[in-house]
Amino acid sequence: MRAVLQRVTSASVTVDGEVVGAIDRPGLLALVGVTHDDGAEQVAALARKIGDLRILDGERSVVDEGAPVLVVSQFTLYADTRKGRRPSWNNAAPGPVAEPLVEAVVAALRGRGVEVATGVFGADMQVSLVNDGPVTLVVDV
Repeated sequence: MRAVLQRVTSASVTVDGEVVGAIDRPGLLALVGVTHDDGAEQVAALARKIGDLRILDGERSVVDEGAPVLVVSQFTLYADTRKGRRPSWNNAAPGPVAEPLVEAVVAALRGRGVEVATGVFGADMQVSLVNDGPVTLVVDV
């Protein structure tokens, strides 16, 4: 699994003109991608990283602060752009594999008491955010 974590002061996801997920106070936006061999081990590791990385103000974590997380599925994180001008999506897991794993990351975070908002898997989403810092990290597990 791969995630791009952005420290934000606020973030939201809109689908068909309707806000479907939002956080309105400092926290993280987590863009989450899944590859073919990901499973429960990667879900647990990614949820731990999202919850425990000390990247909020004062070197605090989401769990330390009780900060919210907006999780958005992002298959394009596994794009292969090494050849030509058209990215290959072969490294991204197909929807039926990826969706339950993204949902499992959300469930694992909620199981730790983290407030989690989400986008809509597979939808055409518009993501708005106010990046804080800016702090943006790529996390591979």
